[in-house]
Order: sequence, then C-alpha cells, then structure tokens
Amino acid sequence: MNFVEELRWRGMIHDMMPGTEEQLKKEMTSAYVGIDPTADSLHIGHLVSIMMLKHLQLAGHKPIALVGGATGMIGDPSGKSEERNLLSEEALRHNEQAIKKQLLKFLDFESGENRAEIVNNYDWMKDFSFLGFLREVGKHLSVNYMMAKDSVKKRLETGISFAEFSYQLIQGYDFLHLYQARNVKLQMGGSDQWGNITTGTELIRRKTGGEAFALTCPLITKADGGKFGKTEKGNVWLDPRYTSPYHFYQFWLNCSDDDIARYIKIFSLFSKEEIEALTQEHQQAPHQRLLQKTLAKDITIRVHGQNEYETALEASGILFGKGTTETLKKLPEEVFLSVFEGVPMHQVAANEVEGGIGIVDLLSEKTGIASSKGEARRMLKEGSVSINKEKVNGDFVAQSGHLINGKYILVQRGKKNFFLVKAE
Repeated sequence: MNFVEELRWRGMIHDMMPGTEEQLKKEMTSAYVGIDPTADSLHIGHLVSIMMLKHLQLAGHKPIALVGGATGMIGDPSGKSEERNLLSEEALRHNEQAIKKQLLKFLDFESGENRAEIVNNYDWMKDFSFLGFLREVGKHLSVNYMMAKDSVKKRLETGISFAEFSYQLIQGYDFLHLYQARNVKLQMGGSDQWGNITTGTELIRRKTGGEAFALTCPLITKADGGKFGKTEKGNVWLDPRYTSPYHFYQFWLNCSDDDIARYIKIFSLFSKEEIEALTQEHQQAPHQRLLQKTLAKDITIRVHGQNEYETALEASGILFGKGTTETLKKLPEEVFLSVFEGVPMHQVAANEVEGGIGIVDLLSEKTGIASSKGEARRMLKEGSVSINKEKVNGDFVAQSGHLINGKYILVQRGKKNFFLVKAE
C-alpha cells in the first residue's frame, strides 16, 4: 500500500513538502501527529489526523501520537481568534491519560517494528530552562520568519501573547527532538498546522543539516459551509459521557449526501473498490441512506463497540415506527432519554400509577396532552393513541407494569407527536 496514494484518493492531502513521497517509498518512516490535551476526550475533529496515522501504519510505517503536555500549557494560536485559558498541570495529566485510552482503539501498539507509540512533550520540555531554550532554539529562527506564519499574522490585529507567539518554537523543537531521539522524519496535521510544522522542518535543517518533511490534510467542512463535528450542543466527542453512542450514531446518520460521500473516504477503512460500489448502490436509492448507515455503523462500532451500536440502532428505529414495547424496555435509561430528548414531559404521582390511571384521565386531566376529556375520547376513537408503541383504546388503564425503567410511560399521538409521562 502506497501511503500518499491512499491519502490522495481519499481526499486527505492539502499540502506536502517536496520529497515526502520519495522518503516514504525509500524506507519505513516514523511520523507523528500532535494532540494538545485541552479536554479529557478526543472529538471527531481529531479523527482526521488519527486516521492519517492509521493509514500510515497500514502502509508499513511507524505512527507516533504526541500528546502535548507542554504545548497544552501554552495554547496553539492556529485557527483561534483569542487567547485560550491555561489549564493546570494536574488537569493536563488527567486529560493526557484519557486521550491515551482512546487512541488504543485505533492504532496497533502491540506488534511489529512499526507498532504505534505515544509520547508526551512535557517529558523533554519540563527541565528546559528559559535561557537554555533561547540558546538552543530561539536564536535559530528570526522574528521575521515567525511573524510571516498565518497563525501569527491573523492574530496581530486582536493581539497575541508572547506565550502563544512562542508556541511554534516549542512545536518546532518537538519535531527536532523526535528527529534526533527517534529518527522521526515526518510530521502530519491539519492544514492550519502547516506553519508550525514547517517551523520544525526549518529548525531541523538549521540545527542539524538534516531533512524532514511535512504533510497536512484539509480542514473538514460541511457542504453547507457549517463547521464539521459541531451540533447545537457543541462538539461530537468520543467519550460517551459527553456524547452518547446514540447521538454519536445519529450524527453520522444525519449527514447530507454531499458530505457523506467525502466522509466515508476519510473516516472509514473501506477500500476504494468497496466505497465505489457502495456509492453506486446509494445513488440508486438515496432515500435509503446506505452510505450514512454504513459509515455510522462502522465508526460507532470502532469507537463504542458492537453492543452500543446495536442499542443505538434499535433506539433509532423507535422514532420511525419500528420500535416495540420490548425494545423500549430493553433500552438503558440514558439511551431512552437521549432518544426522547426535547419531548414534552409530564409528571404524575407514582402512587396514582400504582392504583391505575384511566387513559382518558391520563391524556386530559393528568397531563394536558388532550385539552379535554372529549378530545381524549376522540383521539382514542380515531385510533391515534399509542402507549409504549402499542395502540390503545378507551378501556386502557396505565399501571406500574407499563413504566419503562420503572419511571416513564411513552405516549404517542399520530406518527410524530411524542410525550413522556414520568411517575414520581
């Protein structure tokens, strides 16, 4: 497998230094991607560079993930309009360990001479004195060179601190250190990192006379111009504490056709032939959303596991008429609430449910789902009311046995109107 060719057909190359492809053809090459531990989870924006490392490893090269314990204490100005808040060392250490666990799901850290490694730049930066850094690094790059970088130029109007201005020197030194200590010859990242990465290649050239390389991928955008990986709630995280497997699955399922045609190349490991066949089949019946379902399944299993995918799949069917009472009762409470997030919720006393509440009273007096008992009876006569996905008539009585997770009753009016009743 040719690494550069693989990235090229997947649309994952934005810039590449001359000689990069020749270096990768010549020998097994160690390459790294940097991730600053500003949170204790990766989000799907990070997956692009992680997939670059994955393809690199599959092509027989050695991937290194650099967790920026040192750079995370400064903050990268690239793509930022204002200064970041600085995290404590304790918070950074916690975030670093959490990120390491997530990387284990994507890269092979066990076998072969090209097994993946994780390094932390805090390990080689923590004992560096300020004067030592200025002598070792600062004197080799001019302020003019540093000011010419886009990440700096874009911040000159709003202001940039000396700490963030010096970020590219620290990232450049990371590359120099890895080049000297581990023979790392390639750094990869998003296109907004080009300036920082080439600072590293220049520092290597000036300090050692050696040659190092840079490769960046495009920043992922949505076809409508929106920011990739963002929802109304913010980032789509890999950690289920922040983004449930159900919402994670839904994110990919809801991608537009234009977006999914690009995303399946970037975020899956399917071959070119497999993706071409899937795309052709998708175009025959776009309404069946084959590409969305295929990628959503693949990536949810890789991030969260088979069981979580199956639960997310079952939960997704509930809103489209496929669910049953048994399906609802199997769902863990957090998944159940994720599915019906934003649905109107009404409360009734738990002891009333134990005694039994007639359906007409439940719809009208107890919840207001129907404006009156007369309207409730009309709804029931029309056959438009379901309780826990089963049609009911005017004789139905809601009792404790109907409670999902011991707390909830799902009321549905027609095909699309859902209500939750919570017994407390």
